[in-house]
Amino acid sequence: MNFPNNIKYTAEHEWIRVEGDEAYVGITDYAQSELGEIVFVDVPTVGETVGQGEVFGSIEAVKTVSDLNMPATGEVLEVNGALDAQPELVNNDPYGEGWIIRIALKDAAELDNLMDAAAYQATL
Repeated sequence: MNFPNNIKYTAEHEWIRVEGDEAYVGITDYAQSELGEIVFVDVPTVGETVGQGEVFGSIEAVKTVSDLNMPATGEVLEVNGALDAQPELVNNDPYGEGWIIRIALKDAAELDNLMDAAAYQATL
């Protein structure tokens, strides 16, 4: 399992990587391994502001569908278009090419409510 130190984690197994006033969001290596082969990512919230902890979409694996929860309040700016043709990028590179959305971060203080890599690892 991979647990990068440059991102924050939620108890629901999403991650967020902040770059300036924007951030990338995806699911953790643990989450993708538990879900199995990812076959579809559905994010209908582009252009909407989604609050911390709220559902912003879903991810479908061969055997199940799981909600995606927002790690921090933000406006959904972009969905990773590469996932339309290659949803397996979430399995192969969950912290890189397999990112799910890019957001405009509304309140960076909310990141204090999230876990660092060591705290997240301890919950598994």
